Amino acid sequence: MPTIPWMPGAAAGAAPADTGQAVVMASKLQVTSLLHVPKFFLLSLVVWKQVRSAPGVIGASLRAEPMKKTFWTLSAWSDQESLDRFSRSDPHARIVSRLRKVMDRSVFVFYPVDRDDLPVAWDDAVARLAAKEGGR
Repeated sequence: MPTIPWMPGAAAGAAPADTGQAVVMASKLQVTSLLHVPKFFLLSLVVWKQVRSAPGVIGASLRAEPMKKTFWTLSAWSDQESLDRFSRSDPHARIVSRLRKVMDRSVFVFYPVDRDDLPVAWDDAVARLAAKEGGR
């Protein structure tokens, strides 16, 4: 399974952001058909570039399971406002709108983490996503 490992973002070294809480967002995104995988993957790289320089991002990682039509995101933000601002900005907002019609299922979890505990483990994020998905 291809994974882009945790990479620090624009806010990673900012002071006094090295202490306190961060907001973690994890997602599991599934497309309806294998035919949509290449398009989703390419557009996700555009968003990846945006994430890396977004104000307030501390770090992020991506996973892809192309044959399962599944993509995963994991990111940490200085605060919820920064995450919300990113999600509403282009190209992210435009790409989400464009891909909505090819999406099957999407699951998101948000949770606080001490900055000292970053980067968060994929196993923890996947377990949280599975618990939320199972509780639908």
